[in-house]
Amino acid sequence: MQFKNELTDIIVKDEQMISTLTRVKNLNLNDCWIGAGFVRNKVWDILHGQKTMKLNDIDVVFFDESNISENLEKKIEHQLTQISPEDNWSVKNQARMHFRNNHPKYINTENAISHWPETATAVSVRLNPNDQIEILAPYGLYDLFNLIVKPTPNFDLILFQKRVNEKQWKKQWENLKIYDNS
Repeated sequence: MQFKNELTDIIVKDEQMISTLTRVKNLNLNDCWIGAGFVRNKVWDILHGQKTMKLNDIDVVFFDESNISENLEKKIEHQLTQISPEDNWSVKNQARMHFRNNHPKYINTENAISHWPETATAVSVRLNPNDQIEILAPYGLYDLFNLIVKPTPNFDLILFQKRVNEKQWKKQWENLKIYDNS
């Protein structure tokens, strides 16, 4: 509960995050959240005493089995870009992502997020109808707030190691504890 309150406090104090969450909420997409670096990078920046960097992308995820076309995602990205052209939007319908990831069919956004690469990345947030922050974290928030980078149980270990090497997060956040399977 402590980490939920801390994350909520971080988001509430960030006008840009609230504005972004409001834009996405107003799309009225089913089971829709913003996750990955939107949350992770902000928390890691704060825990490292760094000024928050501009987001390199904003990962919007939703679940709509009635239309799993990539064209729908592109249409929503275009809509968001029209509203906020300075942001780099990435929109993915989790109802189709199991095809791309070669997984069994996901049942909802939470199930899809549980297949994301790292426990610290498998965190998403949204505004509920009363404009309160909701947090979706299938593996909790402990790893995120304790700077632990480890794979989710549903993600391939070799791909995890490759991703961590490519991202080079330790260069930006030196206190991260990277999982080493050796």
